[in-house]
Amino acid sequence: MKPTEWAYAYCREVTRKEAANFYYGIRLLPRERRGALCAIYALARRIDDIGDGTFPTEEKHRRLEWERDRLASIGTVYDDPVLVALRDASSRYPIPLDAFGDLIDGVAMDVRGTSYETFADLLPYCRRVAGSIGRLSLGVFEATDRESASVLADDLGVAFQLTNILRDVREDLARGRVYLPAEDIERFGCTLDPDAQTGPLPELIRFEADRASAWFDAGLRLLPLLDRQSAACVGAMAGIYRRLLGRIERRPELVLRGRVSLPTWEKGWVAVRSLTAAT
Repeated sequence: MKPTEWAYAYCREVTRKEAANFYYGIRLLPRERRGALCAIYALARRIDDIGDGTFPTEEKHRRLEWERDRLASIGTVYDDPVLVALRDASSRYPIPLDAFGDLIDGVAMDVRGTSYETFADLLPYCRRVAGSIGRLSLGVFEATDRESASVLADDLGVAFQLTNILRDVREDLARGRVYLPAEDIERFGCTLDPDAQTGPLPELIRFEADRASAWFDAGLRLLPLLDRQSAACVGAMAGIYRRLLGRIERRPELVLRGRVSLPTWEKGWVAVRSLTAAT
């Protein structure tokens, strides 16, 4: 197996194991585009893992900057399968590699323990950690109007991130992370007690879920700008997340008990439906 082939195989395995929800959509792409998107995800996963890891704060910042430096020298890195695959992918597709810098900046906000007074404060964080992935992914897709598509891909990333925040609210509270805007917490008169499965906290979660749904409505205007297979890929990813968000909207107390997820059969059904809708 050639080094580039092995590098892509490594990235596909990382994505398959660590991005179950997204992989249902990625599998709908042609082989080369699928490999490119897996390379993007594999590096994004590694950057995220630094922020979520157990290293001291200074070491996390050092590792984030090391990833930034390695990315800047991607043409000379031969010992890293993720960067080898990403270098090849970026030679084939217009992938805006500088968007990884936004992701690194967003993860650094987590490392610093940034809190958010208003949704306007939270929005730049969402664009950095998830809008960046939307823009990177768009580089792999075919689009009729890349400028408009880039804005919508970024908006769709915000929708994904807001859903992640709600899905992981209990886990994040246990780690001392609060992404819910302080003004919303105050408006609903909440105490951030994950065991409070009735009262204002579930209502706050439902409010934030409605907000995320509006971002999906905006971001999904991307689909008509994409080719059929790319639209199917994005439609499957967004469809799985929207169904997850719908479950949270209907029963917000579920996220206070643990991570909410969809069964495998339902994810597969969404993927098949997305492929059919794109034909």
